[in-house]
Amino acid sequence: MLTLAARMSRAKPSAIMAVADKAKQLKAEGRDIISFSIGVPNFLPGEHVYTAVRDALTKDSGQYGSNRGADALLDAFLKHLEGTGLSGYTRKNVATGIGAKHVLYNLAEALLDPGDTIAFPVPYWTTYVDIAEIVDAKMRLMPCPASQNYKLTPAQLDAALPGVKVFLFNNPSNPTGMVYTKDEIAALADVLVKHPDVWVICDDIYNRMVFDGVGYHNFVNARPELRDRVIHVDSISKTYGMPGWRVGFIAGPEKVAQAFVTLNSNHITNVPEIVTAAAVAALSGPQDVPTQKCAEFQAKRDQVLATMQAIPGVVCPRPQGAFYVFPDISCAFGKSHHGVKIANDVDFCSALLEAKGVACVPGSAFGDPKALRISYTCPTAQLPEGLKRFREFFAELA
Repeated sequence: MLTLAARMSRAKPSAIMAVADKAKQLKAEGRDIISFSIGVPNFLPGEHVYTAVRDALTKDSGQYGSNRGADALLDAFLKHLEGTGLSGYTRKNVATGIGAKHVLYNLAEALLDPGDTIAFPVPYWTTYVDIAEIVDAKMRLMPCPASQNYKLTPAQLDAALPGVKVFLFNNPSNPTGMVYTKDEIAALADVLVKHPDVWVICDDIYNRMVFDGVGYHNFVNARPELRDRVIHVDSISKTYGMPGWRVGFIAGPEKVAQAFVTLNSNHITNVPEIVTAAAVAALSGPQDVPTQKCAEFQAKRDQVLATMQAIPGVVCPRPQGAFYVFPDISCAFGKSHHGVKIANDVDFCSALLEAKGVACVPGSAFGDPKALRISYTCPTAQLPEGLKRFREFFAELA
């Protein structure tokens, strides 16, 4: 009998996309649906990006490009890195991929052999687990519940790292929106210095979406001796409203970047020429759109947080970045909504979608079954109505 590769038994469809697809189906059936589910920024880049694309179309070579990325794109990313406080990298330290998800998969292929261990905090972005399982890596999970503000402590990290090959760190966080302060990053960096055999992948794709003046901070600036084993991951998807353009980046040690380039030569060949032009324009051009959107997201965060704080029993640490809120809604477990029993986060999200037309992602998709994720990038006019329905749902529980 013909069979698929064993790894396919470990590969699972995205849990987030499953919720988004259900919401789309109900909307197509005529339901009034407000989606707090999929993590897309829901804005478009500035006109200068489209101007660059139109100009590139008139000059399209139709040829293969560099496996590492076009020089103009590498240079634009290096300048972008400097804007986040990371200097001293050259073209040999960076490479491009088809979005951050592809970048993370390539890094897993480059750094992890079957049976190696990768460690990351919980809650986590769903794809971390999916990628680890596909490459047959072991996972060491570090639970960071709402009671500790969804943040990893130095003691947790120190206890988890022996025997670990890769530590994967997401800041600002998807799904929680939490941002580590300069002192918190420094304390974790001090621990990483004590474990010299661990690669560190920093998923930094929300680094320009930070609120309340807390700022974005990183391990390399905290402890420069970590530069030789820290790999930064970035993308144009969230900052510039360009998730569908699929451009991601790494910056790190030269041998890692070269391994990434080798994998690109066998996987994707290159980022397309027209897409490259768009990415260069986004990174190098006016930054007014992302700056404006960051301010809008902070205001939306405040609206969502006020609603969560007004619901008895809901626990919601204050997120300071990205565009997510991750409330612990376990106070609803064991109750019913108009006869529908709610035993867990999946039941809660299903009942909320059916009864109120509000789509959220169950926290179990991110490793925390006591919570759910709200992505508040829906059209501004929809947000108050969606939050009103959320409050009504809780008020109707019995």
